[in-house]
Amino acid sequence: MNDDTFDARVHSPGAHSPGPPRQAPGGGDGPAAELGARLERTLEHTNELLRRMLAEVAKTPSTHAIFVDAGYVHAAAGLLCVGTEDRRAFDLDAEGLIDAFIDKARTIFADSRLLRVYWYDGARRRIHTPEQQAIAELPDVKVRLGNLNASNQQKGVDSLIRSDLESLARHRAISDAALVGGDEDLVSAVEAAQGYGARVHLWGIEAAEGRNQAEALLWEVDSSRTFELDFCRPYVTRRPVTTYENEGEPPPSRDEVRFVGQRIAATWYGERGPAFLAELLPGHPYLPGPVDQDLLIEAERLIGRSLRGHAVLRRSLRDGFWDHLRSRL
Repeated sequence: MNDDTFDARVHSPGAHSPGPPRQAPGGGDGPAAELGARLERTLEHTNELLRRMLAEVAKTPSTHAIFVDAGYVHAAAGLLCVGTEDRRAFDLDAEGLIDAFIDKARTIFADSRLLRVYWYDGARRRIHTPEQQAIAELPDVKVRLGNLNASNQQKGVDSLIRSDLESLARHRAISDAALVGGDEDLVSAVEAAQGYGARVHLWGIEAAEGRNQAEALLWEVDSSRTFELDFCRPYVTRRPVTTYENEGEPPPSRDEVRFVGQRIAATWYGERGPAFLAELLPGHPYLPGPVDQDLLIEAERLIGRSLRGHAVLRRSLRDGFWDHLRSRL
């Protein structure tokens, strides 16, 4: 075979040339073509579903919620407006303040709807006080209670805030969260919500001096805002000082005051149980400041006169209080 014949066979469009691929009847490529067509139809269906979902998301308004640490609000607003953190020294118009928070959120999150306001507070045995009941009855407000220990300190509130923030963010129930608080323990709550795509905005109350919000918390949030004295003043009112008609009469005896202390201890123990004694006992013979103040106020109410300035009688009051508690051991 010469070279010309070889070249003719190689380049001829006839036999031995691979030519275009053979097609199956019907214009396809057999199983491969069918599989390709099915994949194309599946892709088109998926794209259509995605377009519908995105269109639905675009029509759904953003949602925000407000999370209020009531302990922080009482302490910060009380100190700013009337110079004390002691709740017994002032009244807080919680309903008015909540409405003000809602109005502010409506301005900031203009294209968003309110889910609700969460109001976190502490209570003995997590039983609502009359004030907390009134707040719970407000529309769009959910009261969540932690516990109060013997020193009137809130326990479990931060974990409640974290649980709600994380759960709402995880289920895409909120896009923005306004957090009114200042405790560093809330950092984990912020991180949890942000991990699911929610934005967290820290709201605070102007500090009477220094700072009343943890730096670590300020670093973690997406934005921060401070409400100043003029914003808070309408909602905080100092309570009048109690005066008694018999101030000019001789004071009660030490035994009388000691008996009053025993009586108060019996009532409180009956209401709060052995856990109350267990929390106080390590500090004997001293009482935590908030408990001591509560004891004094309740004793003055029962006696009908002030015990301020009567150091000896106040010691008798504490002695009587401890007499009863230690008898329960």
